[in-house]
Amino acid sequence: MTPNKLIALSLLLATVAGCAPKGGDASASAGAANTVPAVGGQALVKDDESQPNVVKVAVGSKDHTTLVTALTAADLVNSLANAGPFTVFAPTNAAFDKLPKGTVDDLLKPANKANLVNILYHHVTTSALDLESIKASGQLAMVDGTSEAITTKGNDSYIGGAKIVASIRASNGWVHVIDAVLLPTPKK
Repeated sequence: MTPNKLIALSLLLATVAGCAPKGGDASASAGAANTVPAVGGQALVKDDESQPNVVKVAVGSKDHTTLVTALTAADLVNSLANAGPFTVFAPTNAAFDKLPKGTVDDLLKPANKANLVNILYHHVTTSALDLESIKASGQLAMVDGTSEAITTKGNDSYIGGAKIVASIRASNGWVHVIDAVLLPTPKK
C-alpha cells in the first residue's frame, strides 16, 4: 500500500471512530449479547473470525452483563480490547449480587467513577496467565497497585476469597471467571 493510500485509510478510520457514539446508556449497550458496547476505538473493530479478546469474551457471556456495564461506565472497554496481554478475573452477575444492596448502582454513578475504575483495575494483571501459572505464582500484582493471594484447596483455585470457576483463552490474554468480586485493600 502506498503512503498516500495508508494516510487516506488512517484518516477514514479516524473519522469513523470519531463519529461513533461516546458513553451513552451503559446498561442498554451492555445487555446485548455478542455486541461490544458502542464506545468507539479498538472495541469497535469488527472481527468475527479471530479469537475474541477479553472484552468480547465478557460481552459474549450472559453471566457477565454487570461486568460489561461496569467496564463501560468506567471507560475501560477500549483499554481491555487492546493487544494486552491481560489476565482478567471476571466476576459473574451472581458475584456482583453478593455485594451489599445498592453497591453496584452506587458505583455506576458518574461521581463514583474513580472508585469503580480502582475496583475493576483490581481484577486485572498485565500478563497472560493460564490457571497453572496463576497457581504457581502464590500472589499476583494487580493493575491497581495492590496484590491478591492465590490459594488452592483440593482441586479448586482461589484468588483472594474468590473461586476460579472457569478459564477462557482470549486473543489478548486470559479471562478467569470468579464467583466473588475482589475488593482492593484500601491504600494507606
